[in-house]
Amino acid sequence: MALSLTGGPPPPATSIPTGQLARPRTRNRRWLLRFAVVVIVGAVFFFPFYWLVISSLEPQSEILSFPPRFFPGVIQIANYTKSLAAFPFLQGLGNTLIIIVGVEVGQLISVPIAAYAFARLDFPLRRILFAIVLGTLMIPYYVTIVPQYLIFRDLGWLNTFLPLTVPSLFGFGGAFYIFLFRQFFMSIPKEYDDAAMIDGCGRLGVFWHIILPQAKPALAVMAIFTFVAQWNDFFGPLIYLTSSNKFTLALDFYAFQQQVPGLQPQPANHVLAIATLITIVPVAIFFAFQRYFMRGIVVSGVQG
Repeated sequence: MALSLTGGPPPPATSIPTGQLARPRTRNRRWLLRFAVVVIVGAVFFFPFYWLVISSLEPQSEILSFPPRFFPGVIQIANYTKSLAAFPFLQGLGNTLIIIVGVEVGQLISVPIAAYAFARLDFPLRRILFAIVLGTLMIPYYVTIVPQYLIFRDLGWLNTFLPLTVPSLFGFGGAFYIFLFRQFFMSIPKEYDDAAMIDGCGRLGVFWHIILPQAKPALAVMAIFTFVAQWNDFFGPLIYLTSSNKFTLALDFYAFQQQVPGLQPQPANHVLAIATLITIVPVAIFFAFQRYFMRGIVVSGVQG
């Protein structure tokens, strides 16, 4: 028997249990399976956008060809230049951004203040009022559109951007976000408020300097959701806007793809080119702020 360097007998050889060898293999298989599922699901969701882009670059005769081509045989960049020459993209983009900025500013002001009041202040009928706010989530938008239209007509706001922006200053359409911020604010210890008030802060100072800075992830989530909702909004501008020079991109696109009597309909590849341009903007916004969006989802979901 060979001796070890210390003079004693060598330690007995230890064998690694078969189960420990199998664990890394099992983990690798699970990781590969999850990765494959993510790739497949991602491909399914990405395919419509891919088909939209390649169809916007194809000639009119190849869009409905059978069997379909997954790669364009001929790429026509002129589809975009010709469609932009007939479509008021910059005008519609400016009108859409005016509405989006107005709604964003209104909700970023009204929603956190209302949520802070429900979460931190003690006033009569607080629970009842909060229940009424949540109850508005169950009222369909189309039920209230007629009385709202009559009110804005009497105010002389028709064919302006005011009916689409001013209500957000009063929390209109933000009941879900009020609930989200209230739950988020309630997760912040009240000792922060007491310490700030001892140092001389009032309620507004506590909200501005202590509570609101901690809600930046939730603010990012609300801002992105609001942007996408207003970018895709079609019904609201359709009700209140009548002049074509005030149309949003959604209304301009609807008019662009309609067949006007006496005029030639727009080619399908031109319509798809405009649809691609309109779709790219929210996609680019999401990828640009993806980190803040995901962080806000996690923080709002865990702490809220």
